[in-house]
Amino acid sequence: MRVIAPGKLVLTGAYAVLEGAPAIVVAVDRYAAVDTRTPGTVDVLSLYDDAGQKLGLGSSAASMVASFGARALARGEDPRHAAVRTEIFRAVRAAHKREQGGGSGVDVAASVHGGALRYTIVRDPSAASKRPTDAIMRSVDLPAGLVLASYWSGTSARTSELLSRVDALRARGGAGAVFTRLRAAAEDAADAVADAASFVRKACIFGRVLANLGEAADAPIVPPAFAELASLAEREQAAFYPSGAGGGDVAVWLGIAPPSPAFTRRAEALALAPLALAVDHGGVRAESIS
Repeated sequence: MRVIAPGKLVLTGAYAVLEGAPAIVVAVDRYAAVDTRTPGTVDVLSLYDDAGQKLGLGSSAASMVASFGARALARGEDPRHAAVRTEIFRAVRAAHKREQGGGSGVDVAASVHGGALRYTIVRDPSAASKRPTDAIMRSVDLPAGLVLASYWSGTSARTSELLSRVDALRARGGAGAVFTRLRAAAEDAADAVADAASFVRKACIFGRVLANLGEAADAPIVPPAFAELASLAEREQAAFYPSGAGGGDVAVWLGIAPPSPAFTRRAEALALAPLALAVDHGGVRAESIS
């Protein structure tokens, strides 16, 4: 037997989720896997490209979820059981936050539960620390007619560097206005997820404000190639921007039609390659080894 845990794509809510806004995240059919015969080894090859670069699909979170799922299976527990998943999420979120120096846990949630989730972190208002203390998540259905496509930039991003620049912007007192807009855009997008056309329109707005955050923080959250493709996508009534913290990695196309041949040709000219991904609905689970 082996235990697998899917990677993720953050569709909306990047950065804003750390401010208490909801994120929409989907689990994808690229997996971290742990063979129960060799539990100390985690196979994450499908979460990397052929050159050994991380694709930006949450490989570290998926690795931990698969490992904790394998431990649960070794204790005779089923990783698909709700109570077991609750404990895996709690334990992995805490461990992942220690290892990464923070984070919302949205990638952990996707790997544990699979499917599409609306994910919000909450804080204890009486606590001196403003760090997240709890999370609320629920399954959502992506709307009929939504076209989700993904593109690999060929370049892995260092999320910690981007976060440090955003934190420096906060320290300078310059983050207030842009984060107000980012939170509002994330909330509007999450509230619109039941309708494809509305969700895409709100996602376009979120993508623009995400680019504004990068400009304010002097951080390459939306690289130039992504920005050019975002403009092309909007002409096709679609949204295009980084999944998650940005800086490279994977970008998402959200539309009510597939990308046009002209968009695809320009993406290829800018060295972005289509990445074959589908939504994983299973979450962390055991499977037989063929």
